[in-house]
Amino acid sequence: EEGLRSGDEMTMNTFFRMELEPAFEQLAMLGEEVQQAVQAYYSQLDPQYRMVHKQRHAYEQSVLRINDSVARFLDQEQQHAQHIFPHYFEKTCTDGVEMMIYAGASMVEDGNFDLLYLRNLRLWQLRVTCEVARLCDALKSSLSVPLETTHLILVQNTPLTVRFSEIERDFIVEGAYNIRYEIMKKRIDKALVNDGTERLTQPGKIAIVYSHSEEAREYRRYIEFLQYQGYLLEPVEDLALEALQGLQGLRALRVSVDLRSPGLPQAVNDLLQQDAKLITA
Repeated sequence: EEGLRSGDEMTMNTFFRMELEPAFEQLAMLGEEVQQAVQAYYSQLDPQYRMVHKQRHAYEQSVLRINDSVARFLDQEQQHAQHIFPHYFEKTCTDGVEMMIYAGASMVEDGNFDLLYLRNLRLWQLRVTCEVARLCDALKSSLSVPLETTHLILVQNTPLTVRFSEIERDFIVEGAYNIRYEIMKKRIDKALVNDGTERLTQPGKIAIVYSHSEEAREYRRYIEFLQYQGYLLEPVEDLALEALQGLQGLRALRVSVDLRSPGLPQAVNDLLQQDAKLITA
């Protein structure tokens, strides 16, 4: 009635290992039918964890395939973005793929930076996010578990203070305001809208979280351009996010990706063909 709780899986696995499995050897001697049942049980065990989790394995393999396909696509596309303006590109994969772009005058040798470069990178990011949504939708029918994916962009207009850590071999964001940005990144994917009745992130849609009206106006121009190009659909929602711990006053634009537009971008088609070859190999 209440469903499974977080510790129930460990309790059941311990019960099987400590109470049931020690008796299987004796039970198998009762006859051929019982022996076959015991062998069938052991054949279903994960060889590494010695547990039966067929559905979890299918889910994990589906997530892994999505992450791998999206990560390869982003690596391929961001090489083109480097021609817009040289920048530091960071990608992390957990239960999804997170992409970060650090760009600014202090990150290039000649110190030459213009906001035009930033706008072009933002338009590139939004377009690529549309293509990622199409890629994930095209993959869904071939997954063991046909997972839905959601897509989220956080707009950051205020310059961040970053330094390169020799220890972690990565860029570290510093300062009180910058820490707020890190908190925002971690919490907005669980944000609610419409009086707390709906998650901000929805399958087939891109949510763009912003703090200032100027950011919304800028992104509306990008959205209009991509609607004209056939990437996005109308209408554009402008939503107030429910207050999060330590974060208030955030809003978001939300727009649907045209997943049924005739013809996928060539880069997406190429990657799907590569993915199909890997599966059949």
